[in-house]
Amino acid sequence: MIGGEKMELFNNAINSINSVIWSTALVVFLVCVGIYFTFRTKGFQFRRIADMCRLLGEHKEESEAEGLSSFQAFAATVGSRVGMGNIAGVATAIFFGGPGAVVWMWITALIGACTACIESTIGQMYKDKNMGELIGGPQYYMEKGLHCRAFGIAFAIATLIGPGLLMPALQTQSTAIALKASFGLPMYVSGILICICLGLVVVGGIQRIGKVAELLAPVMCIVYLVCGLIIMITHASAVPGAFALMFRCAFAKSSMYAGITGSMIAWGVKRGLYSNDAGDGMGPILSSTAECSHPVKQGLVQGLSVYIDTIIVCSVTAVSLIVTGLYNVSANAAGTKLITEGLPGYEYGVNYMQQCMIRNLGGNIGGIILAVLIAVFVFTTLMSYYYQMESNLRFLFGENKKIVRVFQVIYLFANFLGVMVNGQVIWSMGDTGAGLMAWFNLIAIVLLSPVALKAIKDYDRQKKLGLDPMYDPATVGLEDKNGIWTKYVEKKKARGDYENPQLGYSDIKKSRIG
Repeated sequence: MIGGEKMELFNNAINSINSVIWSTALVVFLVCVGIYFTFRTKGFQFRRIADMCRLLGEHKEESEAEGLSSFQAFAATVGSRVGMGNIAGVATAIFFGGPGAVVWMWITALIGACTACIESTIGQMYKDKNMGELIGGPQYYMEKGLHCRAFGIAFAIATLIGPGLLMPALQTQSTAIALKASFGLPMYVSGILICICLGLVVVGGIQRIGKVAELLAPVMCIVYLVCGLIIMITHASAVPGAFALMFRCAFAKSSMYAGITGSMIAWGVKRGLYSNDAGDGMGPILSSTAECSHPVKQGLVQGLSVYIDTIIVCSVTAVSLIVTGLYNVSANAAGTKLITEGLPGYEYGVNYMQQCMIRNLGGNIGGIILAVLIAVFVFTTLMSYYYQMESNLRFLFGENKKIVRVFQVIYLFANFLGVMVNGQVIWSMGDTGAGLMAWFNLIAIVLLSPVALKAIKDYDRQKKLGLDPMYDPATVGLEDKNGIWTKYVEKKKARGDYENPQLGYSDIKKSRIG
């Protein structure tokens, strides 16, 4: 651990910055943006749930080697979203906000799914090619859509600070704690092993990251869900009461937790964003690498990943803890006084779920299962963090492989920092990174929402006519200088789309078919 006065100065600096970034203004802004998009799209994230699931099965053409398939992009973003936020993050939300904080995580996800749809749709509309691969994200739509490279540079720097430097430490530390508890592995050894495994994968770029995530993400989710379901089944009689408690607390109907209502909402929204990344710009960076025939398709896939992350995976953690009573709730921000004490002597975070599985899934076997799951959760998250960092390096420095190599070393050190830094500041580091990105991205997607809404209307019109939606940038008033969408424009010509009055392409008909 970094010791003494240096550690205290570092803690104070991070906490001070985090308190400014994660003010009430960001919580309100995040929720309001999600509500605004939900109304403007007529609840797109609800009425297109069937499409979300169907689109996972779409395959890219074999010749399209530069991009990921829809499922690979989905797996990569699920790997990014599903991580310690779903285990330690839920426990932290309950500790500082009580059981009701979980409901506010759900609310954040329900409206955030629409935000995720919008930001990933915009990411697809402004994606580009770099070093032979599809690339995109907020930095690109800020430059190309808002015509402000300075805004894109600011976001890119925020990403280097967030996923590149501040956020990996939380993931590494949580893994090291779990492995030490279950296998007695020294934390520094865990840090070294994580860095070695990461190094072997990230040098392969997005293609290798996509292939690894495609394999790991579904497996880790299924195993974790099965473990949680076993716990809930063995405590089936307590499940209705757990849900009732969460909803009573969420809407200030529980006298026990009435004094922490403000903290409950803030922590629910904060942990919801950290868990599912809806609105912070991380999703578009990964989803822009996907090959698809219409931007809205990838937007829908990313909306589904938010549901899986928070509505399903986070709920398994929350309900497992509440039905077993293995959690504590703090009466103050410092965590020095407890309202509920179901786990005396245990620090909030990954310890809660680890004790839950040890006590309900065969003793040490349960702890070992969780330790392995956490290692996989964290590994996929760290892979996505790396790609987000590299994508923004390419935006800043172009095809400069030397810069990429330098930052690969810096990134691996940032991961190892997790076994050196005091655990009290870890969550503030992660929140600071995500919050900084969210401020820039939310402003950008609100400003660019008109083009996303046009794309959604185009998608809806094609679906209404029974057509497989395909995209032509000209239909929403955009150019395609690099010809990324040319093959779909040709397919639309062959299908007769520009001659179909019901699709509303009369203003570009002449330029497309002469």
